[in-house]
Formats: sequence, structure tokens, C-alpha cells
Amino acid sequence: MDSQDQGYLFQREIDELHVLSVNELAVYLRTLLEYNDLLQNLWVQGEVSNCKTYPSGHCYFTLKESDAQLSCVFFKNARLRSGAPELRDGMAVAVNGSISFYERDGKLQCYVDSVKSLGAGVLFKRFEELKAQLRAEGLFEETRKRSLPAQPLTLGIVTSPQAAALRDMLRVLRMRNPLIRVLFSPTLVQGGEAPAAIVAAIDLLNEHGEADVIIVARGGGSIEELWAFNDEAVARAIAGSRIPIITGIGHETDFTIADFVADYRASTPTAAATAAVPAIADLYTSIQEQRIQLEALMHDYLDDLHAQVKQHVVELEHLSPINTIERRRQQLDDLSERLHTHMEHLVTLRRERLRGLSLRLHALSPLLTIARGYAIVRKSSDQTVITQVQQVQVGDKVHIQLQDGSLRAEITSD
Repeated sequence: MDSQDQGYLFQREIDELHVLSVNELAVYLRTLLEYNDLLQNLWVQGEVSNCKTYPSGHCYFTLKESDAQLSCVFFKNARLRSGAPELRDGMAVAVNGSISFYERDGKLQCYVDSVKSLGAGVLFKRFEELKAQLRAEGLFEETRKRSLPAQPLTLGIVTSPQAAALRDMLRVLRMRNPLIRVLFSPTLVQGGEAPAAIVAAIDLLNEHGEADVIIVARGGGSIEELWAFNDEAVARAIAGSRIPIITGIGHETDFTIADFVADYRASTPTAAATAAVPAIADLYTSIQEQRIQLEALMHDYLDDLHAQVKQHVVELEHLSPINTIERRRQQLDDLSERLHTHMEHLVTLRRERLRGLSLRLHALSPLLTIARGYAIVRKSSDQTVITQVQQVQVGDKVHIQLQDGSLRAEITSD
């Protein structure tokens, strides 16, 4: 029997069994639920999780207990008409509404008409208790948090290897700074074993020691799916990290204990990647701005130095010995001129005085006496002038000075 014959027989069996289409079954289930009076006006109690209100005003959330959950839809008109409180994850509530089957998604849903708040849910109470404890210990204080490095070279990432958040962060990092080195420390991010795995991943990056900053990240989810990041051990591992830590957990409206302890909280994983690494374009712009500032500072500095040098030159010229030397030289020239004039005057006076003395000396000169016929007789031995006879003896030699010369003679007799 060929395949065509087999297909024909199988189709006959289906026709005989009256097999329903998916659409037919979905319509049947919806009709069955909507005609059940118990399910059309009932109250259900539980804890709100994964609550989202869209721009349309419709609110979608999950009502949970420990082992069961129910999808709920709270349309805008019903919310406004009932005056229900604003829903948030962790609230304990009782909802009134009807149960139906949503064919498109193939799931049971409660269409809510009104909501009554019952206070905080179990998870929310645990969240608030741990939050208060860690705040009292000072783990949330801004003073203990470290600044992020301005230009990190190596980035550590703690998240699930299957997470879309990892792909988004790597894409952002490639766009902003393809030179950044990434150290990936994989971990579970959901479930009972996730807290210990997250702590181990953070400790591993700290032991490695090369990361300049660490991102702890996970995509969006319900309060239960994010609960691993509300664990005390995870919070203390983040607080005790030697390397600054950025958290990017869930969506912008999601807050976990890890966010409060981290050095920096980003609204999403991609926002965490953006905060961790500066864009190369921004770095280039910053470098250009710094270059311009540096050039301006250098010009200002050189201008100040030039002004100082000019001022010093003026001061040096004022204090320079050259001016004093020139003045002293001029004074020396004046003194030299005065000395020369004085010396000439003095020499002239002395010359005139000498002439006068010469004339007087000439007038008293014995030569004039000799010229009138007298002579001067001296002893040859000592040049003593002989004025008396008894000054000489026979045999003494004498020198006789005449007008036109001198004679030598010897005494022969008295």
C-alpha cells in the first residue's frame, strides 16, 4: 500500500471519529465556561505578580499562590468604574470577575470587574523585611558606593548565557566601544539554585581580578522570576565585591534588593551596558575638547611667561649696571677733563714760578760775579770754596772757576 492510500484510510478514520479542530475546541471551552454561573461572578484571592498597565489603560497581571496561578485582565473601563487601587507586584488582593477561555493564546483568563486590597503578599513582606534589614546595616548608603571607572578596559558580565539580555548587551557594547574586553561569568538567573550561582559568578570575576566593572543583569519577568535578585546572599556578594557593580535587572519599573545595594542601578540590561562603557565617539569628542582646552591653556601659559619675561627685562634694564657704568664713565670723563685742565693750570703756574725763581737765581748766580772778573776757587779734594789763605797749604790742589772755563792749580808757596 502506497502513501496515498494510507492517507485516504486515515482521513476516513478521522471522519468517523468526529475529530474537532483547535478552533472548535477553543470555542467549546469558552462557551462551557461562560455558561457556568459559578465562574461568572466569583471572588479569587492571591498575590499580584507580573503586573503591567499598558498605554491603553488595560492592566494585565497574574494572581498567584504557592502552587497555582491565574491570568487576569482588568480592562480600563472596569478599573475606572470600580475605583480599584493601583495594582503592583507583591500585593495581596481579592478580585471579582468571570472566567473565560482566550482562544488566541489558548489559556484560561479571569476578566476582572473589581479588586480589593488585602495588604502585602508573602513575597512582598519578605522583600520589605530584607530591605529594612540591609538598610539598617548601611548597605544602601551612597557613601559606601564606588564611582564607575570613566574608561574601563575590561567589563565583566554576570547573566544567563541563554538570556536575550546578554545578546542585547553585547550588541550595545559593540556599537559603543568595540575595543572593550568582555569577561562572561555565566549563571542561573531564575529558580531555587540561582542565588548561589549568581554569588559564585560574582566571586569568580573578583578572583580573576581583571574586570574594571561588573554588570549583573537579567531581562524582565514576574516578581517570582526576579526573586533570585532579592536574595540576601546575592545582596551581600554585590556589597562585598572589590569591583564596582552595575545592576540591570528587569524593566524600568522593576526594583530588586540587588539594585539598592549595587554601586549603580540601570533600568534595563541595555541601559547597564550603556552606563558601563563610554561611546568611542564620545571619547573622541572628549579628547578633541581636551586638546582644544590644553592648547588654550598652553597659549595662556606661554603668554603669561612672555609677559613675565618682558617685565623681568624691564626690571633688569632698570637694575642693570650698564646705566651706572655709563654714568660713571661720563663722570670719569668730566673728572678727567677737569684734572687735565687743573694740571695744565698747575703746570703753567709752576712754570711761571720756576721762571721767576730762575730769574732770581740767575740774578744771584756767581757766574755774574765771575763775568765781572772774579773767580771761584775750590779745593780739589772736597770742593770747598776757598775764601781765606789759611784754608790751603803748600802742595794742595785747587780748582779755579772762570767765566769761560776752569783751571787746575797747585799751591807752591804761601
